Amino acid sequence: MSARNNVAPSTLGVDLVDGGVVVTYLDGRETFYNGVPKPVAESIRTPPGKEVHVLVTDPDGVEGVMTYVNDRNTHDDILESTGVGRVMLDSTDEEVLFPGVTVSTEGYSVIVEADMELVDGRVFVFAEDEMSEHAYEIVGEAVNEAERVDADADGSDLEGDTRAESETEAPDGNA
Repeated sequence: MSARNNVAPSTLGVDLVDGGVVVTYLDGRETFYNGVPKPVAESIRTPPGKEVHVLVTDPDGVEGVMTYVNDRNTHDDILESTGVGRVMLDSTDEEVLFPGVTVSTEGYSVIVEADMELVDGRVFVFAEDEMSEHAYEIVGEAVNEAERVDADADGSDLEGDTRAESETEAPDGNA
């Protein structure tokens, strides 16, 4: 498999609907992330081995930027035509995705941190594989300490949400 490059994201349409989040790609296709995102304070450590997508929206939640973290399946040209970004991290890397939003890796998990005083919008993290899909929204410290999530701890806080895509899947190229 060829090496994958970082790809800058473009602004995409976002619709926060009952039951999930709809992202509209530049080519007009849509993806529906099913399930109301679980609020977590300041950061999320995803379960190991999941595909991780980070969506940062404007304050109204009508547009945003989507970045895939360590995606090795999607070709650069597909990402560019859909407007989805990608960042590739080594085991010790940390990358700023958006002012106030950073990603890093620990083992096979991805850690997404957000300083909500710097982010003028909302931060969503989607972690998925063939077995399960999870949706989170990083919020400020106002979340009760008992609601903090380490998604990797024992899995008991995770619900098996299912993401449905429109008839023509994008942008992972696995249509």
